[in-house]
Amino acid sequence: MMSERTLRVLEFTKIRDQLALKALTPMGAERCLALTPSCNMQEVNEWQQETEEATVILTYIGGHPMVAFTDVRPALALSDKGATLSPKALLSVAELLRASRAARDALVTDRSNTPRLTQKAQGLCVLRHLEQDITDAILSEDEIADRASSELMNIRRHLRGATERIKDKLNQMIHNPSFAKYLQDPIITVRSDRYVLPVKAEYRSNVPGLVHDQSTSGATLFIEPMAAVEMGNELKQWELKEQAEIERILAALSAEVAPYAGQLRENIDILAELDFIFAKGLLSREMFAVTPKLNQEGFINIIRGRHPLIPADKVVPSNLWMGRDFTTLIITGPNTGGKTVTLKTVGLFTLMAQAGLQVPADLGTELAVFGQVFADIGDEQSIEQSLSTFSSHMTNIVTIMREVTPHDLVLFDELGAGTDPTEGAALAQSILTRLLHIRVRTLATTHYSELKAFALSTPGVENASVEFNVETLRPTYRLSIGVPGKSNAFEISRKLGLPENLIDAAKTLLSSESIRFEDVIANAEYHRQVAEKERELAAEAAKETTRLRDEAERLRKEMEEKRETAMRKAREDARRVLENARRESESILNDLKKMKKQGATPDNDAAALRRQLEKSIDNLSEGLVQKVDTVTAPPKTVKPGDRVDILTLGSQGTVLSAPNAKGEVELQAGIMKFKAHISQLRLVKEKAPQKKSSVRTQTGAMTRTVSMECDVRGMMLEEALSAVDQYLNEAIMAGLGEVQIIHGKGTGVLRSGIQQHLKRHMLVKEFRLGVYGEGESGVTVVTLK
Repeated sequence: MMSERTLRVLEFTKIRDQLALKALTPMGAERCLALTPSCNMQEVNEWQQETEEATVILTYIGGHPMVAFTDVRPALALSDKGATLSPKALLSVAELLRASRAARDALVTDRSNTPRLTQKAQGLCVLRHLEQDITDAILSEDEIADRASSELMNIRRHLRGATERIKDKLNQMIHNPSFAKYLQDPIITVRSDRYVLPVKAEYRSNVPGLVHDQSTSGATLFIEPMAAVEMGNELKQWELKEQAEIERILAALSAEVAPYAGQLRENIDILAELDFIFAKGLLSREMFAVTPKLNQEGFINIIRGRHPLIPADKVVPSNLWMGRDFTTLIITGPNTGGKTVTLKTVGLFTLMAQAGLQVPADLGTELAVFGQVFADIGDEQSIEQSLSTFSSHMTNIVTIMREVTPHDLVLFDELGAGTDPTEGAALAQSILTRLLHIRVRTLATTHYSELKAFALSTPGVENASVEFNVETLRPTYRLSIGVPGKSNAFEISRKLGLPENLIDAAKTLLSSESIRFEDVIANAEYHRQVAEKERELAAEAAKETTRLRDEAERLRKEMEEKRETAMRKAREDARRVLENARRESESILNDLKKMKKQGATPDNDAAALRRQLEKSIDNLSEGLVQKVDTVTAPPKTVKPGDRVDILTLGSQGTVLSAPNAKGEVELQAGIMKFKAHISQLRLVKEKAPQKKSSVRTQTGAMTRTVSMECDVRGMMLEEALSAVDQYLNEAIMAGLGEVQIIHGKGTGVLRSGIQQHLKRHMLVKEFRLGVYGEGESGVTVVTLK
C-alpha cells in the first residue's frame, strides 16, 4: 500500500476530494475519500475497465443513470429488532428501492461493452410491491394517505363529519345576534386541540362551557361551549382511533420491510460502489482523460500530459518517456520553470492509474504499475526535531534507499540541495548511480552542472530540460528530453540591467570547461528549437496539403454527382418526349387508316406520310439519347403578337404591347393579362407545319388542305367560338370525320364554353375529352356528321 505521505506530497488527496464531489450519495463519497492505489496488475486493470464502462454509459445516456438515495442502514437495524419505523424512514426505504430499480433498468441491458457494470447491477434486488405499498400508504413524512387502509378511510370520514358538526354548531352561535355581543371576535379557533370561541372576560357567566385558555391581557377567554363539548369529545375519540390505525399501518409496513433487510443492505453496498464508479467516470469526462495502457516493466510514455490540478486554460501539455532506453531522467532548468510540476505529474499520473482513474493526456499514453512510489518533494523539515532543510531531505532519502526495490518509482526534487554544492552534487551522483545499478525508475530535478555531465556520459541516464524564454524572462513550461538545461543566470542578469563589466568579471571566474559545457548546451538547445519550429511548419504544411486534397476530392465527388444527376434528368426528359411523340404518331396513323378505309386519302399519300413520321421518330430517338439543356438569352425587344415563354410562370403567352421605358411588356396567358419584364421572356420559335397534323383532300380540280386540330389557347371565349365554327366548316368541306379542338386545361372557361357550343352545333355528331396521349382534359375530340 502506498504511504500516506506519498499520497499527500503528490497531491493525490486533492484528487480524491474532487472525486468525492462527483458522488451522488454520502456512501459513494466515503468510498471516493478512501480510494488508494493498488500494486496488483489484475485489480488495476479491472478498476480501469469499470471506469471506462462508466464513461461509455455516461456518454451513451447523456446523463447520470442513478438517482440519489438515503442511507437507511440504521432503519434496517431497527426493523430487524421488530421496531416500528417512522414515515420518514419508510419513505427512505422506498427511495432506496426506487434507486435500485432505476440503476438496474439503466445498466442491465443488451449492451455488450459494459459487462462489469451490468453484472454489478444484476445483483440489485428490486422489490416493486414493497416500494408500491410504502408510496401508496405514505404521502409525506407527516401525512398518511386515506387509501392506506379501509379502516383509516372510514375513520377519517367520521372525523370529517364530526369536525363539520362542531363547526356548524359554533357558526350558528357566532351568527346569533344575541350571542355575538359576548365574543371578542366572530371566529372559531383551536386551543388544546379543542374548538373554542374568544369570549370577552366580563361575559364569562353568559357563555357556559369549559375555559381552555386566556389571552395575555386576560381580556379574552377561549371557551368551549357546553353545546359543543360532547361533539368535541366524539371528535377526540375519532382522532385517537386515527392515530391507532396509523400506528398499525406503520407497524405492518415495518414488518413487511424486515424480511428484506439483508437484501436492502446489499443494495446499499452495490449502489454505493456504482456511485463511486460513476464518480470516476464523471471526473474523467471533466478532465478529458483517457485510459492509459498499463505494463509491469516500468515503461512510461506520457503524451501531452496535463497536471489535473492546474486550470485547463493555464496548463501546458508535455511529453515524457522513460524506462526503455534509460531508467534515470535528470531534469534541469530555472526555478519556477516547471520541473517540480513535471515531477508531480509523473507521480500523480502513476497513482491515479493504479487507483483506477483515467489520466488527462492523449490516447497512446502508457504507464507502469509500480510496487511503491517514493517522493522527496518540497520542504519537509520538522521544527520540533530542529532539522535543517538538508537534514530533513536526507532523512527521507535514507528511508527511500533502505526500502526501494527495482519495482518502484523514485522522485527527487532538487536532489542534494541545501548543502555545499560540491558535496551535494557528489552525494546526488552517488545516490543516482546506486539506483541506476539496481534499475529503479528515477526522476530527479537539479541545478548542478555535474549531474548534467553525469547524464551525458552515463548509459541508462538521460538529460531533460524545461525551456526558458530569455527575451520575456518567463518559462515556457515545455519539457525537452535529451538536452540538458542551460544556466541562464548571465542572460537574465543582463536583461535585468546588471552592468556588463560585472557579468564579464563573473565569466572569468568560471572554469574554461564549464564555459565550453554551457556553450555546447546552448548550441544544442538552439538547434533543437530550430528543428522543433521546422517540425511544426512541416506538420502545418502536411495538414494544409491534406486539407486541400480532401477539398479537391470533395469537389470532384460533388461534380461527379451533379453530372450524374444531370444525365439522369436529361435521359428521363428525353424518354418522356419520345414517348409522347410515339403516342402522337400512333394516333395520327390510326386516323389515316380510318381515312383510307373511307377512301378520303390515296394509299400512296398515307404510306409516304407513315414513312416520314417513322423517320422523324427515329431521328428524334437518336437526338434525345443525351439531351442537353440550352440556355437562351432574353430578347432585346418584342412586338405585339409574338409568342413568348414566361419564365416566372413556366408557361407561354402572347405579347400585347411593345416594351415601355422600364422594359415591361403587357402579356396575355389564357384569360389573364399582366405585365412582366422583358428579361423574364424568351421568344418561341415558330414551328413549320407538320404533315402529321393535316390532311390534303381533292375535290375535282380544287385542292384543300385542312389541319386535323384547331388550337384556340390564349383566345377569349367569343373569339375561340368563332374560330371553332370556321374550322368545323372547313373540316366538313375537307371530308374529315374526327378532329381535335385544343383549348388547354387552364381555368376551364374555354373548355366549358366550347363544349356548350358543340352541344348545339349542327355539324357535330358527338364529342369527348381527350384520353391519355391525346391531351386529356386539355383537348376535346369532335366527331363530325
